[in-house]
Amino acid sequence: MHGPASPGWLLVALCAATGAYCLLRMRSAVEEQRRTAGAEALMGFGMAVMAVPAAVAAPPHWAWLGYTAVFGAAALRALWAARTGRHHLHHLVGTCAMVYMAAVMAAAPSAPHHAHGGAGVPLVTGALLLYFTAYVLLSGFRLLPVAAVAGTTGPTGSTGSAAAAARGSAGTPGWGDRPELSQACRLSMGIAMLAMLVTL
Repeated sequence: MHGPASPGWLLVALCAATGAYCLLRMRSAVEEQRRTAGAEALMGFGMAVMAVPAAVAAPPHWAWLGYTAVFGAAALRALWAARTGRHHLHHLVGTCAMVYMAAVMAAAPSAPHHAHGGAGVPLVTGALLLYFTAYVLLSGFRLLPVAAVAGTTGPTGSTGSAAAAARGSAGTPGWGDRPELSQACRLSMGIAMLAMLVTL
């Protein structure tokens, strides 16, 4: 594990760890927290598999089509859920980004896992880069004053209310319901998404 593969393995580790934490968050007593954690676990593990260096395992063409179908279904679910809360819009953008990356790789199955086309940054890639850059910066800023944001709603809108409900039912929130940890989880996935888009 050296050379160009090293950043890829670090990305795999980051996404897998984030997905594992999101699975643990699914044990929350708050239903909305469980649903959000499930969607984020899917994103984390999906990104971990997608980030595996091509020199180790180059997925066949049908695997990318499978990715497109799975995350396309997740995007439709996020779109439907967005009727009840703005925070689902971020999940919608994330799943659409996964669909986009899988579709790009499906269209060029012989290209390396993380090769850039060399013809400049496509419009969709550029728009996603701008979105996730803004999201990462905003999330990082909101994580700085932890004491100030502990009882408020995070950038996606769900964490604060879920944690507040957990505090109301149990007195103190469980570690899986703490808003700063949930936000750090989303920040990690935002950074990973940026890294994958840059090298697409």
